[in-house]
Parts: sequence; structure tokens; C-alpha cells
Amino acid sequence: MNATIKDIAKRARVSYATVSRALNNKYGVRPETRARIREIARKMSYSPNGIARGLVKRQTRTIGLIIPDITNPFFPEVARGIEDGAQERGYSVFLCNTNWEDARERQYLELLAEKRVDGLVVAPISNVVDAVRGRQYGSIPVVYVSNAPQGTARSFVVIDNVRGAYLATRHLIDSGYRRIGFIGAVEGSLSIDERMEGYKVALRERGLAVSERYIKLGHFRQETGAAVIRGMIEEGDYPEAVFAENDLLALGVIQGVQGMGLAVPRDVAVVGFDDIPFAGFQEVQLTTVCQPKYHMGKTAVGLLLDEIGSGRPRSGAARQVVLEPELIVRKTSLPG
Repeated sequence: MNATIKDIAKRARVSYATVSRALNNKYGVRPETRARIREIARKMSYSPNGIARGLVKRQTRTIGLIIPDITNPFFPEVARGIEDGAQERGYSVFLCNTNWEDARERQYLELLAEKRVDGLVVAPISNVVDAVRGRQYGSIPVVYVSNAPQGTARSFVVIDNVRGAYLATRHLIDSGYRRIGFIGAVEGSLSIDERMEGYKVALRERGLAVSERYIKLGHFRQETGAAVIRGMIEEGDYPEAVFAENDLLALGVIQGVQGMGLAVPRDVAVVGFDDIPFAGFQEVQLTTVCQPKYHMGKTAVGLLLDEIGSGRPRSGAARQVVLEPELIVRKTSLPG
């Protein structure tokens, strides 16, 4: 069991208050008494209770990070930027994974509020309602990352999804493809609406019809991309190119096409979104829209810690950062 201030006070035969003042360099303790108390604390391997100290100071030097899918390589890179930015400014990070479940997101919000975190970085799973709600955590500073609920008054750091999807689809059109499909997710994130908008804008701009039979929605999983394209191929009516809402879906499409005895990009060209590490592998060479994942995370935590440090009310501290996407062209979209 860890030694407490009470244990040290008993050994030193002084009051609890004297031990506290000695360990925290407060006035009112004689130098020889201070030295003796510190030596006793060292021998007893005393470690201060960070949570208790935080309650006194009303600051725990911790922040919460809530993400929807730790298995998606996109989010660990965002998390690394957040953790590095937090560490540089003396903060620790509690990481929570919601698995795209609304109930789990609410559970973690309540848990982190109980832990008295100083702030939250949240990659929310819904675009309908502000994800941070409720009296017990409504006043905690929050910055959204990767996705932001519609109409939120809080700070956020996101990519220009419409522009990114437009670039991806326009590239496929410029490469000579005309029957271009869209495979996305239905979890309710804002990205699905924005990326589909960019896809449709590019088609209409070039005079191509938006074919609903080539728009398929499922989940943000690799197996979804594989299952969707397999079904389309089995039906005998499949697009000659696919824009997938994220790279995991795109990798699934590649897997599904090859599993049906066809080839990428000869039979079906593929473009993804995110530029996860797998995208650049020699065996894959996926054309994709690059998000600056690490920079996104570090920017988000910087905004949060600035707000925490300033003590400003969140309505006056809100900053909205929209990052520019970049299309990375590789072999999965290049006609043979």
C-alpha cells in the first residue's frame, strides 16, 4: 500500500498540515523540519495522489481522447499527434474507443467527467447532436477532431471532405472512367454526407449522371468494401471505378475484386480516403486522399490546451480549423 500524508505525519510526529506544507514548499515550516519530512517521505516511497491534488487545484493535468475505432490505422496517427502535443505541455491522455457505439460514447463521456479531466478531444460518431451533453460534463472544454457535429459552438479540426471527394472523383473521370461508384458507411458521421456531396458535384460538373445503383453504404470496415463489390460483380452490373469513403473500405474493394478473379485497376479502378500506411505499400499502391493525421491531432490538442489555459468560456474560445486535402495518385486508379 502506498504511503499517505497521514503515514508521514505519524512517523514525523507532526500535523498533516505541516507535512503538506513541507512537501509543497509552502511557508511556515522550519528548514530542518522540512528536510526531515522529505527524507521520511523518500524512505517511505511516498507518491502524491494526482487526483486528490487535482481536486484541490481544480486541475488534473489530464485530458480525455474519445475515438470511434482504434483498429482503423487513421485514428492511431491522430492519437499520436494528440499525445505528443499533450506531453509537450505537461498533460497526460486517457484514450477511449467507442467502437462506433453511441451508448459507449456516452459512457466514456461520463467516466472522463468523473475522472475530472481538464478537457476532451472527441472524434464523434454522430453529426446530428452535440456529442458532449449533460450537466456533469457540459462545461468541460472540448475540441472535436476528424468530424464535428452540425451547428456545434465548440472548436474543431477537420479536413475539407467535400473538396477531397471532389478531387478523388474528378481524378477518376480525368483518367477516362465514366461508371464511377461510391461505397461509404451509414454510421451517421458528417463525412458520409460531405464526401458523397463532393463525389456528386464532380460527376455533375463533367456531365455524368449520378447512378444510385452504384452508391452502396455499409460500415467503416474492410469486409464491407469486399462484400459490396463482390455482390455487384455477381449481379453482373458493377462500376468500372470506385471511390471509397475511407481506405479500409478501398482495401476491401481491392480484396473483393481480386477474389472474383478480376484485377485492379484493369477491371475496377479504386480510390480511397485517408492515406493510411497500408495505402503506400508496394503490394497495394492505393490512390487516396491524404489527410494530415498527425498534424490534425496536434492542432486539436493545441486548441484544447489553449482554451484550458486561458480559462475562457467555450463560446468565446471556439476556433474552427478546416485542413486542405491532397490527392495522392498511385497505381490502383491508373488505366493500363
